[in-house]
Amino acid sequence: MAHPYSVREIARQAGVSDATVDRVLHNRSGVRQSTVGQVRQAIRDLEAQQLQLELTGRRFMIDVVADAPGRFTTSVKSALESVLPLLRPAVFRARFHLHEQWNAEDCAAELDRIGKRGSQGVILKAPDVPLVTAAVDRLAEAGIPVVTLVTDLPASRRVAYVGMDNRSAGATAAYLIHQWMGADPGRVVVTVSNDFFRGEEEREVGFRAAMRSMDPRREVLFLPASDGLDRTTRRLMGETLAAHDDVRGVYSIGGGNTGISEAFEAAGRMPQVFIGHDLVPDNVALLRTGTMTALLHHDLKQDIQQCCRAIMHTHGALPDAGGGNASQIEVITPFNIPH
Repeated sequence: MAHPYSVREIARQAGVSDATVDRVLHNRSGVRQSTVGQVRQAIRDLEAQQLQLELTGRRFMIDVVADAPGRFTTSVKSALESVLPLLRPAVFRARFHLHEQWNAEDCAAELDRIGKRGSQGVILKAPDVPLVTAAVDRLAEAGIPVVTLVTDLPASRRVAYVGMDNRSAGATAAYLIHQWMGADPGRVVVTVSNDFFRGEEEREVGFRAAMRSMDPRREVLFLPASDGLDRTTRRLMGETLAAHDDVRGVYSIGGGNTGISEAFEAAGRMPQVFIGHDLVPDNVALLRTGTMTALLHHDLKQDIQQCCRAIMHTHGALPDAGGGNASQIEVITPFNIPH
């Protein structure tokens, strides 16, 4: 049976070993007739799917651009590298442009450099400001699709947003704090890392609305942007704790949770309820010790895979990008930390 497929391709399609396929192709003995039929059917299936294989068996060079603390960008890089094999037969390669405390001008300049060099797609986490939006639009003009991750740029020509429903996440945090603080009249502190990240803004809006509805008499202190780094959040939280001796709850939208913990420790007290985001190592350590009460988590690997599918769909390599729904929000406590 003449065909253009490798032994490995046929074996993968048939669900048998390479050696078995080799014996069937060379009419050697020692193979059950049913297995011979299975291998031959696999070859027919490959022939029938040839058009699809030609469409999906493509190479994509993409760029990951993120303005975020190192703990998050490390997780993004790890997630992408782990899902790349799941995208086969498409082959993805990635270039990473990961920065802490990045200004909008430099972010836009990086996007413009990508546009000049060429790329099959960009996965972007960046603030929602006009400079960045305009750079995304220039990439779109150049035929380079941009998918926003975790935080959106809705006014731009990005092809998709992938991540959780941030308003729902903020409302969930408010619900948990309301339930766990109960009749305790203490104040709650909310921290963000950047006033221009749309995702953080939406979490704050969701939190405000839900807390106002459920617990309108509780005072909530909204701290200024901290940049999400531990040293800055430690200082801001320390100043707040010095001014208010009744802070009992924390909703950390933008991270820097080790710094928040250190500020409480220096003040000689700990929060009754401490809610944060993401299963990064620092947060998991705080959760295991009981310093943090719960984390709001979404599957970053699944999100990254969805980003890649959206890029493939834009290039015609997939008939449907799939997904389309916000990432599921999980509440992680010390008793259900994924291994």
